[in-house]
This record gives sequence, structure tokens and C-alpha cells, in this order.
Amino acid sequence: MKLVNAVEMRKIDRRAMDDFKVSTLSLMENAGKSVAVAASRMLNDCGGKMVVVLAGGGNNGGDGFVAARYLIKEGFRVLTFLLGEKSDVRGAARENLDRLQEPPREIRSEDDFKEFRDEILKVDLLIDALLGTGVKGNIKGLTSAAITLLNEAQKPIISVDVPSGLDADTGKPLGVCVQARQTVTFGLPKLGLFLYPGREFAGEITIVDIGIPAELLTDKGLNINLLTNSEISLLFPRRRGDSHKGDYGHVFILAGSTGLSGAAVLGSIAAIRTGAGLVTLGIPESLNPIMEVKLTEVMTLPLPETTEGSLSPGALRRILQMMEKVDAVALGPGLSTNSETGELLRELLVAIEKPVVLDADGLNLLNGDLSLLKNARCPLIITPHPGEAGRLIGKGSEEVQSDRIGTAREIASQSGAVVVLKGAATVLANSQGDVWINSTGNPGMASGGVGDILTGMIASFIGQGLLGIDAARAAVYIHGKAGDIAAEKVGLPSLIATDIIDNLPIAMQQLAMD
Repeated sequence: MKLVNAVEMRKIDRRAMDDFKVSTLSLMENAGKSVAVAASRMLNDCGGKMVVVLAGGGNNGGDGFVAARYLIKEGFRVLTFLLGEKSDVRGAARENLDRLQEPPREIRSEDDFKEFRDEILKVDLLIDALLGTGVKGNIKGLTSAAITLLNEAQKPIISVDVPSGLDADTGKPLGVCVQARQTVTFGLPKLGLFLYPGREFAGEITIVDIGIPAELLTDKGLNINLLTNSEISLLFPRRRGDSHKGDYGHVFILAGSTGLSGAAVLGSIAAIRTGAGLVTLGIPESLNPIMEVKLTEVMTLPLPETTEGSLSPGALRRILQMMEKVDAVALGPGLSTNSETGELLRELLVAIEKPVVLDADGLNLLNGDLSLLKNARCPLIITPHPGEAGRLIGKGSEEVQSDRIGTAREIASQSGAVVVLKGAATVLANSQGDVWINSTGNPGMASGGVGDILTGMIASFIGQGLLGIDAARAAVYIHGKAGDIAAEKVGLPSLIATDIIDNLPIAMQQLAMD
């Protein structure tokens, strides 16, 4: 599904009206009705009867007037307030204001807020129809006071299209921002709803069809996308009854060093658990005995090591011999930052031709040298966290976090790799500038070993025949989905990496059921 910024959504709305003759009134009617449906459901769930609609003077307010009309028809007690004067409301919003049985009460000053405060605070549900997607700059004055009052009410809030005070493009609050229980957004989801902190202000996000022609919502010119269950499920064909393990790929994982063997175990199990036909773990030879105990379904390949217990350049020949047998390589988890291991990594990047997933110490060993990625012979998928991403392009992690989409695009453009920028709302980018944002995952996944699982999953899906970007998309989505299932069982603070592995089968099953 496409994600849009405010300008893109306005263009889509304009084309719907100009090229397809869809009226503003029709779009507003469908939008407001969908808000009323969400409000009715929430009220029925809590046994509530009273609603306040707090509307601005633009089209967002018009959606709120429509919602109020439908809720009144359903028998709810609805109080409608207009921030401003009725005489200033124009167009379709004014037409819907005039259709209300009882005109909205005007709030034109702080004194009006004081007069109506008790009425606003005693209802069961608040509908935020103050501001739409086009707002820029800090919210001030009466609008700021209105948003503050909505939040102080400590009642469920449904926001219309975006929470008022949220930058629809960046997800950043514009000084003050409504804390919604649910956001009902129209046509296509707005980018800021899925970027932090906007994702937390939005609450549950409901995307509704308001009658915009489908071809406008799938335009190839829109190059930011949301990972969804239905799209990811299409990437996996049904397994044939006469298939065998050779049909599902042989994954080679180069990982681990003394003190960091867990990363190798997690990545290997994740690869086999997500469907790889065969997995071989290349490990420093001193660690091989323990790996043969810990890993039952995974083969091991003991390799020459440094005095510090990490892979040494002496392993190059045996690794390259393995390349003739495998379909995908995962390189990096727990490798250490030993300089000799770094030498091996550099030699491998110019020698391997099979697809490589490069993660963790594999990225740290580059020492910020993007040319090593650009000159690699193999198709590359890299999975940096913000700190690792920043080192690749000479930025601090805070700067990376302030523009995650721009950072992922920059690294992908400069390196030619598929980039998976990990973190809350993981961002994927390819060298053509296309971007995907993940919709699964939770804060409990901020735990050691979780990234190693993702690395093994991506390699597994490549081994099964998916292209690099598709393998990354699928792995990121399913990884987060398994984390969400695990969080429901054990709670966020207690979630650990093995909980995610344990729930990968359920996540995969749920995906297949779509």
C-alpha cells in the first residue's frame, strides 16, 4: 500500500475531482460517514451515548459535521463545536454545517472554552476534526487551547484523517498534538502516521475508502510504501507436494566469535525456521563443538580462526569453496571487530557473487568505507541500526533518526545495496529511491539478538528464491509480526529474541491465511 505526504494527497484529491468528476461533497460525505461508523463502534463497546465533535473551519471540520449528522441519526447525543465563526466556513464544509439539525456552537475566545468546558469534559467520546494534513508551523492561540483541552479530557478521541497538531509528512508534533485513541484516515495513509512519534499520537489507524478511483491510489509515481500482510503474503507461492529440501535453498551463515556465539545460533535457527531447505553455519573452529550441541537441524563448518577466536583470513579458501553449493550468504552477526577478520571480510566482498546479507559486525568492520559496498561483486542487503548507518555516511545517530527515510535512500544510492534501516518503523530502500516502511513490531524487540534473527530470515527468503528487496520486505514484516505475537504472550519488558523465533511459525501461518 502506498504512503503519501500532504502534497501528494492533495494532488490525488484534485485529480479525483478534475479527471474523474468526483465531487468534494461526495468525498466529504464518505469520509464523515466512516468516522461516524468508527465512533459508533467505540461508543457501543463502552456503552457510551454522548459525543463531542470539535471542528475547525476547513474540510476537516466538514468531515466532522457529516460524522455528527450520522451519529445523531443513530440516536447518540452529539454536541458540535466550531472553532471560529460560522460565517467563515465555506464550500462543502459549509453545506454540511447547514445540514446539521442543531447548528454548532462557536468557540471564538478562551472565555467560550470556559463556558463550554464542563459540557465537553463529561461526554463519552471526543471527535477531533480541527486540523487536516496541510498544517505547518507550531500550533498557537485558540487551536492550541482546543488541542490541550481534548487531551486533558482523558476520554477516547477519534481523529479525522490525522491527529490535529501532527505534521502529516514527518510525524512530528507541531508544538501540541492530539493524543488519539484511533485515527480514521482517508484514501491512503499519511506518512506521518507511521513515523515516530506520530505513530504513538495516532493510536489505532483505520484506512478507509472514500470513493477515490483506485488507479490514483496505486500511481507508480508514489514511491513510499507501507508493508502490509496482504502484499507480503503474495510473495510466497504454495509449496508443491513433490518438492524437496533442494527446492528451498541452501543458506550459508558466517557468524560468531568467542563470547558472541549466540548471534550465530539465533541467525541460523531463524533461517531454518523460516523455510530454508539447508543451513550451514561457518564458525571459528574452537566454537564448533558447542555449536554441534546447540544446533540440531543446522550443519556446521569449522573454519580457521584468529588468536582472539574470530574468523581469520585463512578461512577464505574454504569459504569460497562453499559458494559453489549455496544460494545465499549471511555475513556479520557476532564476527567481532578483529582487524584480521576485517581483512577477510574485504576479500570476501570482492570475491563472492552470491547474494549477501551484511549485518552487525560485518558493517562495523567496514569502518565507514562505503566504497567496499559499492565495489562488491555480490548483490547486497545491509541491515544497519541507526548508529551503524550513521558511521557509513558520517552522521550521528540523532541525525539519522531525524530523517530515517532520507538516510536509507542516501546509503542505498551511494552503495547500490538494499538498505534495511532497523528501529521503530523499520525503513527499507533500494538504489532506485523506492522506500517501504514496516507496520509491525513493538518496543519489546529492542533486545539483544533480535537483529541476528532478521539477518537469518532475509538470507532464508533469498535462498528460497525471492529477490533481495522482496526477501528483505518479507523478513522485516514477518519478524515484526512474530514480535507482536510474542509480546501479547510475555509482555514487552520480558520479550527476548528466542520468543520471536518461537512465534515465527505462527506469524508465517497467519500470513498464509490472508
